Amino acid sequence: MTLNVTDLACFRSERLILSQLSFTIDEGGALLLLGPNGAGKSTLLRLLAGLKRPDAGQITWQGEPIASDPAAHATRVAFIGEHNAIKPGLTAAENLAFAASLANRDIDAALAALDLANLADIPARMLSAGQRRRLALARLPLANAPIWLLDEPTLGLDTAAVARLGRLLADHRASGGLVVAATHLDLPLPGAAELRLTPEPLLAA
Repeated sequence: MTLNVTDLACFRSERLILSQLSFTIDEGGALLLLGPNGAGKSTLLRLLAGLKRPDAGQITWQGEPIASDPAAHATRVAFIGEHNAIKPGLTAAENLAFAASLANRDIDAALAALDLANLADIPARMLSAGQRRRLALARLPLANAPIWLLDEPTLGLDTAAVARLGRLLADHRASGGLVVAATHLDLPLPGAAELRLTPEPLLAA
């Protein structure tokens, strides 16, 4: 399994955000996206997820452009953004039910992996910020997707929760999965490659 990016470029509101970006991530690989706010880390994750089209260049999976079949690519990707995307009126378990049904996976195991088993029946609105982040991350083992894309995954997590996330990431990579994570903090991704992004200069009018 290989994710390949070639000569990628992207504009946002007529401003060049990414330019001539190329890299390859092979089976079991991981890539850390580093750099200041505004450097294009979140934009790159959205491009890799197929949520946005590049203005130049190409992204391929197993040699095939992801743009040729967006629906198929969506099944390959588990994307956790900066926002948790959980419904506050549903319990922790109910928030995971749809993802679990699609992949025929065990909700209890996913909750236990992020130390949420004792909160399964608690409405999400009553969870702390860190618990809500763990609930969002609990979708990862339910997704049955080879590509995990994570935007600031440790946001709000304590040391114990980061360690649990590290075990999830290690298991995913051991099974051949890929991880791309944007972060300002250290992540438990031993051996990960690093890509440092810098804001493109503003073009003179």
